[in-house]
Amino acid sequence: MTVQLSEFAKSLTVETAFTVLAVAKQLKASGKDVVELEIGDSPFESTASAKRFGVSAIESNQTHYCPSPGLPEFRAAAAEFVKSEFHIPAASENIVVGPGAKVFEQFFCEAFLNPGDEVLVFSPYFPTYLPNILRRGAKPVFSSLEQSNEFRPNLKDVEKFLSDSPSPRAIFLNTPHNPTGGVATDEDLAGLADLIRVKNVAVFSDEPYCHMVWRGRHRSILEYPGMMDQCVAAYTFSKSYSMSGWRLGFAVTAEPIATSIAKMINTTLSCTPPIVQIAGMHALQSDQAERDQQMAKFQEKVQLLARGLNEIDGIHTLDPTATFYVFPNVAPICNRLKITSHGLALYLLEAADDDFGVACLGGECFGEAGHGFLRFSCAEPNDRLAKALEFLPVAFSREDRVNEYLKNHPEFQLENPYPQP
Repeated sequence: MTVQLSEFAKSLTVETAFTVLAVAKQLKASGKDVVELEIGDSPFESTASAKRFGVSAIESNQTHYCPSPGLPEFRAAAAEFVKSEFHIPAASENIVVGPGAKVFEQFFCEAFLNPGDEVLVFSPYFPTYLPNILRRGAKPVFSSLEQSNEFRPNLKDVEKFLSDSPSPRAIFLNTPHNPTGGVATDEDLAGLADLIRVKNVAVFSDEPYCHMVWRGRHRSILEYPGMMDQCVAAYTFSKSYSMSGWRLGFAVTAEPIATSIAKMINTTLSCTPPIVQIAGMHALQSDQAERDQQMAKFQEKVQLLARGLNEIDGIHTLDPTATFYVFPNVAPICNRLKITSHGLALYLLEAADDDFGVACLGGECFGEAGHGFLRFSCAEPNDRLAKALEFLPVAFSREDRVNEYLKNHPEFQLENPYPQP
């Protein structure tokens, strides 16, 4: 007899980008030319100091267990980094190290959520937020991010959540925002801090794109008075230092919360590999110039893609504010072709042409508020981005191919038109 999975395991949802990535890789292996704009990975090499000191750490046998919260020297370097770059008043004891930023979503939920608690989530949202909230038996409450408001968080929805929810316990905040590229302003963050200060409400502040702010500078809610005691901010080396495969990140929070999360790491992961921490520490200390050069290249890519998309009939996207994503409204195209936005994304990859495809994601992969949008990552060479832009209007004009695709995939038939911008 096969043992039965839990209800949670059977209901678990995943990050769709990796599913589409697998399809794209399979098509490429069969000979199709695919421009991959689906996954949020850097096309650049890991920065020089990370590579050099990672190899050195292996050669010097830094390959054993280390303290669960992280190496003391890494924690000190990370505290100095957020203090000097983002004005966060952190010390070593405020830092806890993990394999990337994503794992801190789970640890945050374990630290603060009980069954029945409610969590405010701004939608569209990063797909792994919900499984971690639901794992604790908590309930997500959604606030829509609007293109007309530059995808900034709506503080009126925060007020309503705090006043109307029977058990308001946490808020998931992501700025700069994936998938929209929106940024919470100083006014937004100060207002949010004022609303929750001294209330029994915690904030998970997801900040992987802290060096991809194209106007002004990155701001963290941890800058504001009292927020260290109520917030967990998560950072990763995947974007800024092109170290996605190393799996390294850290969280910044009040010492008692950091100690609690360190216990969770102790009982699950034991520790984050010291060789990875040593590589990351030297990246923080020595690779700022290389990092900033790579960020400038990302800005060039996202501006190229946004300009090109806005020249296509039926597409409307905002001027890039942050991240390496473009999140255009394609509702007029979906309505004309009677196809959902994620159906349109998969059509571009699988069926618009026999020899060429573009991999991207439908906005609904990030929640209901994403319907009628597409998300494009810019992690391809500029000439490949230009080739994708040339292909899109041709693909949208091939209505016979769209109809054939819908015949084979009726689940992507658009039943009701999307609101148009």
